[in-house]
Amino acid sequence: MSSLRSRRVLTGAFAAVTCLSLTLAAFAAEGEVPASSMYGTFWALVPPAVAIVLALITKEAYSSLFIGILVGALFQCNFAPVATLDTIINDGMIAAIADSAGIFLFLVLLGVIVALINASGGSAAFGRWAEKNIKSRVGAMLATFILGVLIFVDDYFNCLTVGSVMLPITDRNKVSRPKLAYLIDATAAPICMIAPISSWAAAVSGVAADLDTGISGIQLFIRAIPYNFYSLLTFVFVIGLAVMNFDYGPMRKFEEKARKTGDVSGIDSGETEKGNPKGIVADLVIPVVVLIIFCILGMIYVGGFWDSNAGDFIAAFSDTDAYVALPWGGLVALVIAVIYLVARRVLTFRQAMECVPKGFFAMVPPITILTLAVSLKTMTNMLGADVFVYNVMYGASERLYSMLPAVIFVVACFLAFASGTSWGTFGILIPIVVAIFDPSSTLLTIGISACLAGAVCGDHCSPISDTTIMASAGAQCDHVTHVSTQLPYALTVAGVSFVSFIIAGFVQNAIVCLALGAALMIAVLFVLRSVFGRKTA
Repeated sequence: MSSLRSRRVLTGAFAAVTCLSLTLAAFAAEGEVPASSMYGTFWALVPPAVAIVLALITKEAYSSLFIGILVGALFQCNFAPVATLDTIINDGMIAAIADSAGIFLFLVLLGVIVALINASGGSAAFGRWAEKNIKSRVGAMLATFILGVLIFVDDYFNCLTVGSVMLPITDRNKVSRPKLAYLIDATAAPICMIAPISSWAAAVSGVAADLDTGISGIQLFIRAIPYNFYSLLTFVFVIGLAVMNFDYGPMRKFEEKARKTGDVSGIDSGETEKGNPKGIVADLVIPVVVLIIFCILGMIYVGGFWDSNAGDFIAAFSDTDAYVALPWGGLVALVIAVIYLVARRVLTFRQAMECVPKGFFAMVPPITILTLAVSLKTMTNMLGADVFVYNVMYGASERLYSMLPAVIFVVACFLAFASGTSWGTFGILIPIVVAIFDPSSTLLTIGISACLAGAVCGDHCSPISDTTIMASAGAQCDHVTHVSTQLPYALTVAGVSFVSFIIAGFVQNAIVCLALGAALMIAVLFVLRSVFGRKTA
């Protein structure tokens, strides 16, 4: 019944958009299409809203995203049909593939490495080791969290690496794939946003570098860390949720199913490849460690560590391009992994090459979703979402000065959720925040923190966020399932963070505000546990 209802919703939405476009096409001007009449208005945020609502209702991502793209292109082209199609193809999908080619390549390379590790028996061996050393669901969740914190250099790299390593451990301890996806997502963007040596720190520093703040971009980023309540309180929430051992919302159903039946997938169960029985733990650990080492080397190499930024590690990270650096490291790691596993005789060269299409096919769903999501972001940008947000922010700044950090947090959440990009969000908002506050005031630091925290929060919640897509891929979890199960958790932390930013606007003391926020977060967890009950491990 629910499947039939989903099909009806999608069919109705598609039919409505198509009829509207054909009806209004008669009023579209011939020849060159004029600038969109919806530019810089609330309508710029409607296309992603349509895609997100449809995805949550129908539990189906591909057609929901496409309908969102179609709505955005119609708005951009004033409902001219030929121009709309041209915008979808050229400005949307082709541009998305070109812009994201580096990440697509890294996804494929990582998929091949994972296929190699599975075929060699490394994953199975690691699972056997974990069964002896990590003997509880709580231990598996905390181990996932710790590994996520340790891999802080880049969120894409974090999602896919943590998922590959921890999947056999969480599967054996009956932690559901949606829960694993949440744990990965909760330690991807949040940890990168408070790590001074990360691709995110470099991005923030780059945005703030040319602004008149009196300090460098990296110094501003570091000063903002103690006030980044969403990232910091997410860690409190994850640890508390694991130790208290309970769940709520849609996640509860999947976790109970995993504990009672052993079905961790959250979707139709599939057969797991057992691989070579001669595989050992090193067959997983060595390729992963090599991948980590060469991805970091790739990031500082692309950033000019041995060239323009000779010897300056932080400067190299500031100038790096993860879309180039991660494939650089992934390709080297793949070649070394093939040589190692063939030399160990757990795989023949032919078997290793058979893993190439396996890895590619495994990454087709996230690549497809990522293409559609980036296309939708392009439509949102073309419609001037940044102009609309800019006007809203300046309107609020005239009336709610001490409350502005909380307002900035909400605006950043909403913009990142609608656009699916945290980098784009703080790229839009940081210059506005700097213009609003006195450069010498503590409120500037708190405002920057609110901007960054809101960007991470919205990114964390959004179905069209690339980090959310990567977390689904890393956990091998259905994407819409990951979004729907994660949303209540993210909103819980967002609520506490909002209150913390209200307090910070008046108290302006990082230690006091963070302590109050952490205490409130723990209190909320105790209340939730009393309502939903404690599970037995």
